[in-house]
Amino acid sequence: MDIEQYATSLSDSQTPQLAALYRTTHLQRLYPRMCCEPLQGRLLKMLTRMIAPHRILELGTFSGYSSLCFAEGMPADAHLFTIEIDDEAAPDIQAEFDASPWANRIHLLIGNAIDIIPQLSVHEPWDMVFIDANKRQYLDYYKLILPRVAPGGYIIADNTLWSGKVLDTAANHDSQSLAIDAFNKFVAADTTVEKVIIPLRDGLTIIRKKTPAEL
Repeated sequence: MDIEQYATSLSDSQTPQLAALYRTTHLQRLYPRMCCEPLQGRLLKMLTRMIAPHRILELGTFSGYSSLCFAEGMPADAHLFTIEIDDEAAPDIQAEFDASPWANRIHLLIGNAIDIIPQLSVHEPWDMVFIDANKRQYLDYYKLILPRVAPGGYIIADNTLWSGKVLDTAANHDSQSLAIDAFNKFVAADTTVEKVIIPLRDGLTIIRKKTPAEL
């Protein structure tokens, strides 16, 4: 048993729906590693409980596992909007959402996040945003989203350690590694936010937008 298995075994268990979805994802989907791990899912639920957001935006739905984790933790009047570029996966994702207790509060949007985000209401800021889509566009997402996040709101970015490739971009100079490294360094230098990288699984960065009084 490794340290992550130990931590998982002593943390809250995933729901039966999540357990079934996790198994199905690994049996039927290409690149199943893109699915959120159970321990990370429990963390996402816990963070949602702590933040208590009313409007959540997720970039990159994949099979819907992380979406359901957010839904578990969100307040009773909250809504989650999740964007997925793979239209062929939409029926299966929607079926999972429809089978959950939050069917009327999870909204699946199909298309490119860069195109969809500007179409969403600018008058209602996001309280919480999860970035887990095209790694090459992380910095584009961040610049587009940050002005739309409420003061005191949160952005959570997944895969920010990128299997350790960010440690040596001279050796790992593929476009995804370079983009994640550029994103990490840009966020680190941004004085309008607080930030911390958690070395859980493939790296999870938690970013809090400062309020006007904190600037």
